[in-house]
Amino acid sequence: MRRSVRARVQSAGARIAEVRNAEARMAEERRLAARRTGPKAPARPYDVDEFVPVGMRIAGSWAWRIVVLALAITIFVWLVIQLELIVIPVMIAVLLAALLTPLVRFLQRHHVPKGLAVAIAEIGLLAVITGLVVLVVSQIRSGLPDLQAQSVAAYRDFTAFLAEPPFNLSQSELNAYIGDAVDALQGESGALVSGVLSVGSTAGHVAAGILLVLFALLFLLIDGRGIWHWVLRLFPAKARPAVDGSGKAGWVTLTTFVRVQIFVAAVDAIGIGLVAFFLNLPLAVPIGVAVFLGSFIPVVGAVLTGSIAIFIALVYKGPVIALIMLGGVLLVQQVEGHVLQPLVMGTAVKIHPLAVVLGVAGAGFIAGIPGALFAVPVIATLNVMIGYIARGQWRVNPDPDVEDVVPDEDVVPKE
Repeated sequence: MRRSVRARVQSAGARIAEVRNAEARMAEERRLAARRTGPKAPARPYDVDEFVPVGMRIAGSWAWRIVVLALAITIFVWLVIQLELIVIPVMIAVLLAALLTPLVRFLQRHHVPKGLAVAIAEIGLLAVITGLVVLVVSQIRSGLPDLQAQSVAAYRDFTAFLAEPPFNLSQSELNAYIGDAVDALQGESGALVSGVLSVGSTAGHVAAGILLVLFALLFLLIDGRGIWHWVLRLFPAKARPAVDGSGKAGWVTLTTFVRVQIFVAAVDAIGIGLVAFFLNLPLAVPIGVAVFLGSFIPVVGAVLTGSIAIFIALVYKGPVIALIMLGGVLLVQQVEGHVLQPLVMGTAVKIHPLAVVLGVAGAGFIAGIPGALFAVPVIATLNVMIGYIARGQWRVNPDPDVEDVVPDEDVVPKE
């Protein structure tokens, strides 16, 4: 009995020892396997992008970049508007420099010293502007008596028109309306005084702006290349060739645009002014000068200033003469749009009319008359500069000419 119990105990101890040895061997094998395979890799994190469609991810990437770009453009435009008293004169000086630089180079090629050439160009510009102002003022002064008489006759015709059906206004009723208008103006005397003060302030700003234009124009004509090289040094070295080539292409476009626009404006002014002269309208010369200045806003400028001539013809000469004046304005505009613009301006600064109208309207809404004035030259210049960089022309043509800034439209690029 005791032997059987002892045998059972020994066999149980042997089995326990075998289990322990087996567990020890398994632990050693796991340790060796872990040493061979290295530490266990961590669990893969949960990736949300796997559940977003590829198109949505691409659209999101484009969206935030567009938002950042729009924000940067908005801040830039806001800064320009805040600094308009400085930005507008500088931009006018750039346009005038684009106009006068060919004249300065022409004088230099004929052995005129650079300083003297710049002085001749700037003094000549001032002489032309002064001559236009003197001509307009003299025409207004000489025609003032006739204008007063025609104004009185036009007022009488207008009151007679109001006295007829369907208005049927008597002279007493008309005088009452005029008295109410005078009382309203007297009641707003404070606003009128503040308006006069604002006009005085504006006159001071205009005088300061003219001085800044002349000062900036002088330095642009003397050292424009040096100023451009300083601007280039603000860019990284690798980007300077592309920026330099695009800037030269933009400058070629701007100089061409300014020269051609002056020619087109002169044609518009002469055409509409001659129509007004032959119709015996008052202030024919000031109308021509107004059309010349308004034509620097392409497509819409000459139309708006031509409407002044139509209104004067309607008031002083009647509806028949006004219709003839309207036909003259439309004829001049057709000649400009279908003959002068395609023939003279060419493809170097060609912009679609829809882009011109939208650009002028948007810039005019944001920045008023200066925005409408600078919209088209800025759009034309940026269009050429961006296209020049996008086509990689700066690699093969670092000094573009007029024929290089825009490729021929009739040539289809090869694949």
